[in-house]
Amino acid sequence: MSGPSVVARRVGREREPVVIIDDFAPEPDALRSFAAEQHFAAAGRHYPGIKAALPVGYLQTQGPLIGKILREVFGVAGKVSILEADFSIVTAVPASLSIEQRLPHVDALEPGRLALVHYLVPGGTDGTAFYRHRATGYETVDAERSAAYFASLQRDLTGGGVPESYIAGDTALFEQTALLPGVYNRALLYRSRMLHSGAIASDAALSDDPATGRLTVTGFFAVSSV
Repeated sequence: MSGPSVVARRVGREREPVVIIDDFAPEPDALRSFAAEQHFAAAGRHYPGIKAALPVGYLQTQGPLIGKILREVFGVAGKVSILEADFSIVTAVPASLSIEQRLPHVDALEPGRLALVHYLVPGGTDGTAFYRHRATGYETVDAERSAAYFASLQRDLTGGGVPESYIAGDTALFEQTALLPGVYNRALLYRSRMLHSGAIASDAALSDDPATGRLTVTGFFAVSSV
């Protein structure tokens, strides 16, 4: 196998970078085998599924590449801290989803936050989509925008327009700006303030078995000021 392939793509009108890294991990099959032996539990934090611990060496192995991308694409100069990193599997059936789980979301409002998703399903799986809120035009939501965004969204919701299932494409409230497939051993890196959602198909199996479910790694990072 050759080394990872890294492409930075600008998304939407706000031109936020999303970094696509193919062949991200040197041994993705070994990660799947490790995941199959782990105990998965409810993820919490609005994630519609379950999570389990990563092998100790995962971030040690991937850290240098992640750090290089954070510096060269996102202009990170401060210290990077790992807030959370786990195996994750989407398992919630559409009928059980909260309103929040049926809409695009941001992972954090604070500055200097970044997110990673690493797809670990051979043959590919449902990927990740990014969105623009129609009423405000926002594609990102930070602390400065949050009051206006959530007030506008609340007004939107009084008129309906919430999907019956996982959001899939354009709706009355949101316009999809990009859809990135969940290619096996592909990772995405993006700022946590971007409005996004898992692109979960209406006929997705939603298995809780790491061997057959939508197995990913999800990670969240914080950058301190210099």
